[in-house]
Amino acid sequence: MSDTITFGQRPLQTIDTNVRVELFDPPMCCPTGMCGPTIDPALLDVNEMILALQNEGIGVVRYQMASHAQAFANNRAVLDLVRTKQLAALPITVVNGNIVKVGAYPSLGEVRAALNGQTQ
Repeated sequence: MSDTITFGQRPLQTIDTNVRVELFDPPMCCPTGMCGPTIDPALLDVNEMILALQNEGIGVVRYQMASHAQAFANNRAVLDLVRTKQLAALPITVVNGNIVKVGAYPSLGEVRAALNGQTQ
């Protein structure tokens, strides 16, 4: 569920209290990785997946190690994977608190199945 802080009629900040999908990204040149002269098609797919999930009201958050180090440190399972497999572990996808994919981005179908408590 989201809480909106308002001032008069204008919302100032939306706080998503229902994040259900977390993506722990490998180091990238920008927050989405969709920058530079060539764009990785996998990152385009991830962006489309995120937009589709958000349009369904599902909270999605992305973390990069350089700018969101605390998110990595706060998730013990993610931190253990990064310590063990180093950068080969990334990206790591967490759905409803459970790691569902390591070393590659999931498909939209994989995320939906995990959201429904199913395995593919």
